[in-house]
Amino acid sequence: MTRYLPGIFAMALIVVISNILVQFLYGDWLTWGAFTYPFAFLVTDVMNRVYGASAARRVVVVGFLTGVVCSLIGTQVMLQGDGFTYPAVTLRIAAGSGIAFLLAQLVDVGIFDRLRGGLWWKAPVISTLVGSTIDTALFFTIAFSSWLVFLEPVNDVGWANEIVPLLGWGPAGPLWMSLAVADWGVKVMIALVALIPFRLIVARLMPTIPPAVSSLT
Repeated sequence: MTRYLPGIFAMALIVVISNILVQFLYGDWLTWGAFTYPFAFLVTDVMNRVYGASAARRVVVVGFLTGVVCSLIGTQVMLQGDGFTYPAVTLRIAAGSGIAFLLAQLVDVGIFDRLRGGLWWKAPVISTLVGSTIDTALFFTIAFSSWLVFLEPVNDVGWANEIVPLLGWGPAGPLWMSLAVADWGVKVMIALVALIPFRLIVARLMPTIPPAVSSLT
């Protein structure tokens, strides 16, 4: 179990940092958390490749529990603005974050495990892309969609459902869809960039695997 500790610590750290950074905007369509959270998939995939699917699922569970704790703390932190008092994290955001993380990561683990025998890059790329898509769709729909307002009637998500051009120039749609598309785009970008540290870390932990520079096939 001790050999899993670096992965467990890394996952917990990423979740905590992402829960903090998600409160700060980067531009019009992203939060800073969008740049840190995708590395959770890197941790999961490294654990899966080196120690197997069972170990990866354990790390996912730790990340999920850490996220739940962070969200529960956030729901108790009250902020003030425009004469109103509101929680730093709403119940819908907490629920969306937890459900999306758990399901997306478990799907990632399952897909990676099925593809582990193919080209070295195939399993991490496909599993992360599918997992990221599920994560983005579930989180933004649960947290902000007007279709699910019954989940937390007292939470006003009208701001997220304001009709705006997609990413400022595309077809009109709810603001949360632009936020979701931007978030997904960052996840895809980081999934590709993360192939480099994935290959290097796996080669370090599994010396029988050729170094990253020796082959890209």
